[in-house]
Amino acid sequence: MDIRQLQYLAALAREKHFTRAAQACNVTQPTLSGRIRQLEQELGVPIVARGQRFFGLTPEGDRVLKWAHLILDNWHSLNQELEQIRNTKGDLVGRITLGVIPSALPKVAPIIAAMRANHPRVDFTVLSQSSEEILRGLHDFSIEAGITYLDNEPVEGLLQVPLYKERYCLFVGETHPIAQRDSVSWSEAAQEPLCLLTPNMQNRRIIDRAFTAANVHPAPRLETNSIMNLLSSVRSSGLASIMPEYFIDALGKLESVRAIPLSNPKVEHSVGLVAMDRDPRSPLTTALFAAAKKS
Repeated sequence: MDIRQLQYLAALAREKHFTRAAQACNVTQPTLSGRIRQLEQELGVPIVARGQRFFGLTPEGDRVLKWAHLILDNWHSLNQELEQIRNTKGDLVGRITLGVIPSALPKVAPIIAAMRANHPRVDFTVLSQSSEEILRGLHDFSIEAGITYLDNEPVEGLLQVPLYKERYCLFVGETHPIAQRDSVSWSEAAQEPLCLLTPNMQNRRIIDRAFTAANVHPAPRLETNSIMNLLSSVRSSGLASIMPEYFIDALGKLESVRAIPLSNPKVEHSVGLVAMDRDPRSPLTTALFAAAKKS
């Protein structure tokens, strides 16, 4: 058994298609299939449920995949540490894949800036994901870390550091009759034509619970998984939206848009950086959490 066999298995489980998995690994489809067959022979169990196409993994294959993810993650961490030792300056080199809930995406830039100030050779891949996708990605090692809710998700046992408190405002056009108000209740917000994130997003579920607590149940005119789409809809479509308070300043001056704090009930949630807590810890993860505390 070797690392490449495990990489091919992880790619197949991710892509759910032999040809796409082979392309992702930069090998031919027969090569990928052959190496996975070798792995089955070496372990003495069937891993892939084969047919004319990929049907999934066998129960034994699911167990092998869990170990493959763990081994690959440790292998990557080992390479990071050795690269740091080989580098005379002690610089970290590598790429961090970071899953981020949509409402927190503007908060990523300061963390990356703090990280690159000390480790300029570290690159990032930032993915907009739901909180459920982030937890799943951490456990299957498809992401190194995530930015998600700390007090509204099962994050016990994860390494975590708080970043900010998420509070909410009703965003409306500057000519809206209530645009100059100091605050607005959730009941009043429910009367507006709303555009909101899709129901699979934790931010949306928080908003729905706030409406339920106010004993109102609005039907959004528009649902999207894009924060930018929400902003553009408020600007140009005459819709209202509910977004985090910090968006007032995070995206620069929001021309023609007003943000009115929401009250009754008061809603507030902690958002932070999370990663798997294991020993030894990845050098990149250690550096990322140090940067997050400084950002």
